[in-house]
Amino acid sequence: MHRYLRVIVMICVLSIASISAAAPGVPGPYLSVFVGSSIFSDTTATNLDLQNSTAFDEKIKFNPGASFGGTGGYDFGLLRLEGEFSYKGAGIDSIRSVTNSYGIRNVDGDLGVYAGMVNIFVDLHNDSRITPYVGGGVGFATLSLSDTYGYVVTGSGSHYELLYPQNDDTVFAYQLGGGVDIALNRYFSLDLGYRYFRTNDAHFDSNISISNSLHAEIHNVTAGFKVKF
Repeated sequence: MHRYLRVIVMICVLSIASISAAAPGVPGPYLSVFVGSSIFSDTTATNLDLQNSTAFDEKIKFNPGASFGGTGGYDFGLLRLEGEFSYKGAGIDSIRSVTNSYGIRNVDGDLGVYAGMVNIFVDLHNDSRITPYVGGGVGFATLSLSDTYGYVVTGSGSHYELLYPQNDDTVFAYQLGGGVDIALNRYFSLDLGYRYFRTNDAHFDSNISISNSLHAEIHNVTAGFKVKF
């Protein structure tokens, strides 16, 4: 995480001179849509067995996922302020115990993230059709965990069981990123961007026998289409 933050901060610092010399864009409202790929970083699920009053951790690894969404905002020239709604989702590839000596095989489950964000971006306008930008946003995200099953393997054998019951929770989220806007004409443009997205811990405790908590940390690469009015 810190490596990506350092890269983004460096881009911002190196861009200060460009911002002061950049030609301002044409102000106005805009709408955009985007699709892309999402790489969910490994996360640790902290679990509490309420019946036996025991706690245990499990490391969750995800398959590559997908994202899509849309934005609406206003371009002030050098700054853009926008609202964003998006979905990011991925299937669970594997789960392994961190605190106990059991294995889990053939995991079947997925995690979806529905996010509403308020973003602000700095556009580095120049004499070309390509406008770099950097920025970020804050908001809320609903983490939706499906019923997740798998074979738990112990020294005495294996058994198929429900690992995590279906549940969801809404938590604080933020994102940082940048990209380039490629103007097709005065009204239409293409957007190629990267977003680092992270949430606070979501707590899944509707099940009477077990409680789980985890966060989402996602790297997103997207392609979008923007219409300016």
